[in-house]
Amino acid sequence: MQKAAPIGVFDSGYGGLTVLKEIISKLPQYDYIYLGDNARAPYGNRSFDTVYHYTLQCVQWFFDQGCSLVILACNTASAKALRTIQQNDLPRIAPDKRVLGVIRPTTEVIGNHSESQSVGVLATNGTVLSNSYPIEIAKFFPEIVVHQEACPMWVPLVENNEYSGHGANFFVKKNLTAIFKKDPKIDVILLACTHYPLLRGKIEEYLPVGVKLISQGEIVAESLADYLARHAEMEASCSKNGKRFFYTTDSTEDFDNHATTFFGETIQSRHLDLS
Repeated sequence: MQKAAPIGVFDSGYGGLTVLKEIISKLPQYDYIYLGDNARAPYGNRSFDTVYHYTLQCVQWFFDQGCSLVILACNTASAKALRTIQQNDLPRIAPDKRVLGVIRPTTEVIGNHSESQSVGVLATNGTVLSNSYPIEIAKFFPEIVVHQEACPMWVPLVENNEYSGHGANFFVKKNLTAIFKKDPKIDVILLACTHYPLLRGKIEEYLPVGVKLISQGEIVAESLADYLARHAEMEASCSKNGKRFFYTTDSTEDFDNHATTFFGETIQSRHLDLS
C-alpha cells in the first residue's frame, strides 16, 4: 500500500499561493507541498508546447515526492498543459495519480452567479489566447456569453508591490472600461489569474454597481473538498499532519519576501534545481 503523502500545489510563480491559502482555510488538516517555478516564470507568454513540458516536469517532481494528487493552481498551466497531461501522460506514467486544475471548477459554477447571462473574464494573454474559459463555460452554460480581456500589466503591478498604489489605477480602469465596452450587461467578472485577487480593492473602485467579482481560490477549495469526499481512495493517500512545505526554482529569499504578500504568512522555502 502506498504511503500517504502531501497534496501538491503548483504554479509558475507566486499567484498559486492565493489558491493554497483558500485551500488550507477549507482543508487545514492535510499536508501540502507548494512549488513555484519562478526561474522560468512567467508562463503566460510562452508557447503551449513549452508550458506543457515545464508543467509536466514539475508534476513528475511532485510524483517523485510521493504525491498522489497535484493541483495546478495556475491558469496558464491549466489552459495549456492539463488536458494533455491527464489524457496522454497519466495513463502512461502514473495511472493511479491525479492532476487537477483551476479552470474546470470555476467554469462549472460561474453561470450560477449571472442573471444577465453575460460574463467577463480578466486574464493573462496566454489564458485569453487559449480560449479555455469560453470553451469550458459553454459545456456547462451554453447560454452564457463570455467576454475576455487580457490584462498584461496586472501581474507586474502585483509582483512589484504596486497593486495598492496610484500606478495601478490607470491599468485597472483601462481594462475594466474595455471589457464593459464589449457588453455593458456583464454582471459577473471572473479574475482568471491567481495574482489578481491582490488587486481586488482597486478593481472594486471601478466596478459598476451590482457586478459580482469572483476569484478562484474559494471555488477551487470547495471543489477539492468535494473531490476528496467523493474519492475515498485518493483522500486516504493524502497525509494529514497540517504541515506545509514550499519550494521555488529561483531565489528563496525573493520567494519568501513575495510569499508574505500572496499567502499572508511568513514562510521559509527551499530551492529546487530542475535543470
